Amino acid sequence: MRASELIARADLETARRAIADVAVRTPVLACEELGEMTGAPVVLKAECLQRSGSFKLRGALAKVAALGARSGAGLVTASAGNHARAVALAAASQDIGCDVFMPLDAAVSKVAAVERLGARVHLAGESVEEALELASRCAEKSGAAFVHPFDDLDVIAGQGTLAHELIEEVPDLARVVLPVGGGGLASGVGIALRRAQMDVELVGVQARACAPYAAALERRGSPAPVEAAPGGTIADGIAIKHPGALTLPLLRELLHSVETVSEDEIADAMVFLAERAKLVAEGAGAAAVAAVLSARLAPPSGTTVAILSGGNVDSGLLAAVLRRHETEEGRRVRIFTRVPDRPGGLAELLSLIASARANLVTLEHVREAVPLHVRETGVELTLETRGPAHTDEVLAALQHAGYEVRLE
Repeated sequence: MRASELIARADLETARRAIADVAVRTPVLACEELGEMTGAPVVLKAECLQRSGSFKLRGALAKVAALGARSGAGLVTASAGNHARAVALAAASQDIGCDVFMPLDAAVSKVAAVERLGARVHLAGESVEEALELASRCAEKSGAAFVHPFDDLDVIAGQGTLAHELIEEVPDLARVVLPVGGGGLASGVGIALRRAQMDVELVGVQARACAPYAAALERRGSPAPVEAAPGGTIADGIAIKHPGALTLPLLRELLHSVETVSEDEIADAMVFLAERAKLVAEGAGAAAVAAVLSARLAPPSGTTVAILSGGNVDSGLLAAVLRRHETEEGRRVRIFTRVPDRPGGLAELLSLIASARANLVTLEHVREAVPLHVRETGVELTLETRGPAHTDEVLAALQHAGYEVRLE
């Protein structure tokens, strides 16, 4: 089906009514710091604060409403996390049974979240694509309704409800930057903007490790299928290898461009949002801000909206990203030194560190594979400092007291 037909068929008004009683109208938050960096106003659409933790709830609710009585046989879907959670919540809101297929390596926290909503989780498949195939077969056998995470016009229309909120709240809207995985969000937002006859630039963002749409848009006139090479990314929510049969023609028509961002850029965006905007975003949810922070987008004549698509990040990953940032900024350092192997020897070292106002994070005795006097022991310490200058002060204080110190 041609893109123009899909754009005309999307039932945006029914989708708006479908989400009204369950989804929340997420805030649009000005981010002055990003605006100063880019030279034009930037606001954040905080879908990370949506019920279920991501924009996916909009599409799930729209699909359940479109199914009507057909949903009574239950719902079946597949997802790495956010869509699964959204469909489970939509099913629970209507007291409908729900089976969810998730890849074998799905994050434990996302699996647990889906189960808490009452859905039956089946861990199967090495990828989202394999899980989708298994879910589709299950729906055929059971008679339940299959809810595709992005390649479904009702789901796409549901995601487009987000654009209506932007149109109403951002009067000088000039650009929307949003993550692209399967393409449902970008398709829905693009359709809504086109139908409203808005002259708004739509920029998709993909993780460089898995970017099939970037390749597809370079070959706009080619009918050949596009597949991304497999690659691990912390933006697992947009790590889709194959563009959708519906979303590919739509995004070829609606997207102005696709930016790709590196893993470091995604991680830095997650930290920026946590430290500066006080918002928790998963890797996919931070991708749009990563693109804005990259300075590769020329400032538009109006306001840029960066969509934070989700906040369902594994706590261990978020902690690792924040620790990594502290290390890169010189606020977390690891040092090696030696102390006398006698009572009070270690206490003297720690007293000096405390006097220098550094915080001890970890300490490990090292007695093997390092040159040591028979009456001394090595210690490795991880310290939190205020930054490189403070680290230099701590090292200088230790060296002045006679310690030989080496940065690891």
